[in-house]
Amino acid sequence: MSTTAVVPWVLGAAWGVPLARPIARRAARVEVAARATSLVSAPGVRQLRPVRWAPLAAWWSDHSDGVVLRVVRSLRSRRGARGADAALARDLPVAVDLLGVAVGAGCTPYLAVEVAAHWSPASVAAAFDDVMRSCSLGLDFEHALDAVALTTPRLRPLADALLATDRLGVPVGPVLARLAEEDRTALRRAAEAHARRIPVRLLFPLVFLVLPAFVLLTVVPGLAAGLGRL
Repeated sequence: MSTTAVVPWVLGAAWGVPLARPIARRAARVEVAARATSLVSAPGVRQLRPVRWAPLAAWWSDHSDGVVLRVVRSLRSRRGARGADAALARDLPVAVDLLGVAVGAGCTPYLAVEVAAHWSPASVAAAFDDVMRSCSLGLDFEHALDAVALTTPRLRPLADALLATDRLGVPVGPVLARLAEEDRTALRRAAEAHARRIPVRLLFPLVFLVLPAFVLLTVVPGLAAGLGRL
């Protein structure tokens, strides 16, 4: 048998044994459980332990599907919340710059939020749309901004700056420029932290996939050829 024909068999054995081990263990546990069940159900055997655990087993059989669904939904909701927060953090500097341009052009905070609701990215425009909708329903601008800041804490500094301008007439342009710069700095630091985590994530495929494949494709054929000459 040639070396090129041996390599696929070696690769298959190297990856098949670790993958088949959990299946074999599961089969052994199932076989042991089946034997124990047959012994318990035999006549003359006292059924103390099954009766003790029967309510728990019945509850698990009735509620296991619901537990799994709740766990899956919780994980999905957390992932969706993290994705929405990341999108908001990414788009917020653009919206803050847009507010600064609107205020610098002479718009009041209310009109600036209306302009930003129309032209901002979708993740931030949704919050501004909530403010405008609340104002159209009769809520004043201050409480509408407070309500949005409560539901979206990331918008709290921006809401405070707009409220200070609306209440006291403080120039908001420099404050908005500072907020946009801070948001961009936070994004840059998050990107750098994510880049530093990439080598750690690459360790698993490098150690368990690339290196074994390199050994099997380079060292094993040489060893097989050397053994074939003996």
